[in-house]
Amino acid sequence: MPLPKERLYTVDDIYNLPDGQRAELIDNQIYDMAPPSRTHQKILLSLSRKIADYIDSRKGSCEVDIAPFAVFLDKDQYTYVEPDISVICDPDKLSDRGCEGAPDWIIEIVSPASRRMDYMIKLFKYKSAGVREYWIADPSKNRVTVYDFTHNETGDYTFSDTVKVGIYDDLYIDFSQIALPI
Repeated sequence: MPLPKERLYTVDDIYNLPDGQRAELIDNQIYDMAPPSRTHQKILLSLSRKIADYIDSRKGSCEVDIAPFAVFLDKDQYTYVEPDISVICDPDKLSDRGCEGAPDWIIEIVSPASRRMDYMIKLFKYKSAGVREYWIADPSKNRVTVYDFTHNETGDYTFSDTVKVGIYDDLYIDFSQIALPI
């Protein structure tokens, strides 16, 4: 008996999901997304605000976008992700659809349902797509893992540490000042 054919999905399948259902598409495979927790959202807001304030204060050309924001990593119909935070420095990659190609810097905030995605699937996909820097902020483990793909370096930090941003010469994120719910 022949094996059933595996279904290969496209961006059209993502756009045809029922209202309120969120998913990402990586190499033709759909991965459902769970709603974020309050802690997740507090970290997202705090980090994105710090990054945007830094860019604005220097009249920088990079743009900060937060999920849900469409990123077409491979500029095709087979990969669609919504990173928690995307920093895009090439304005030619931006359109009304989202980002066409790899952002310069991506931050994912881990929740129990996203652990495998953030630490494995997205790590390898982001690296192969050309993301320059990828941070994984994991509040349940009190851990921030930094992947500097440009220099092939990795760093591990805690939510008490100050972390240097690789794509900027003078931006540091003090995680002890990240607003977490009590």
